[in-house]
Amino acid sequence: MKETRKQNLKQARTLQIWNVIYDIIEVVVSLIAGFTANSSALIGWGLDSTIEVISAGTLGWRLHGEIKGLDEKRVERRKMTTLYVIAISFALICIFISYDSISKLISQETASWSTLGIGILIVSLVVNPILIYYKRKYGHKLDSPALLADAKDTFICLYQTVVVLIGLLLVKWLGWWWADPIAALLIVPYAAKEGWEAYSKAQKIKNSIDKK
Repeated sequence: MKETRKQNLKQARTLQIWNVIYDIIEVVVSLIAGFTANSSALIGWGLDSTIEVISAGTLGWRLHGEIKGLDEKRVERRKMTTLYVIAISFALICIFISYDSISKLISQETASWSTLGIGILIVSLVVNPILIYYKRKYGHKLDSPALLADAKDTFICLYQTVVVLIGLLLVKWLGWWWADPIAALLIVPYAAKEGWEAYSKAQKIKNSIDKK
């Protein structure tokens, strides 16, 4: 039984490694495309993907710790530190996206067409469902709330991908210049919610560690 769990842990860790590699590619490509096309939606989506990198990397780190037999307290401290980093990152992203999008709505700046941006969005529409499937699979096998929560985050990222893609297509096909910054602003409520939840979870872990 222990060997089966260890094997599943290793496979889940490998999944997170591939997740990090893809997310890094996604971040780099989307930010290059976003700044080149002056697209708030692409930039916001790329910045949000940096959180996915942190989240997936941390989860892989925690899985590795369990494989190596680290004690629970050390694993919890790793989780707490990462949650604080994620909370701060989300707060900064909310501020940047809000400022950038509102500025472009006021000045009525229009995003340019980005074949590179559309390309990475379409690739993500293919890759993310695969990641969701395997995260749920190993989340249930390992009875891991963290993996299942990560699958949920990836699903939300999939939703954001659709929103950003629609925004860019509306700018291109219908000339709705405001669709791009509005699509970016739709990311903010999610980012704020996730940032607050990360902070709250970090505080709970901190209180739990302090009591021990």
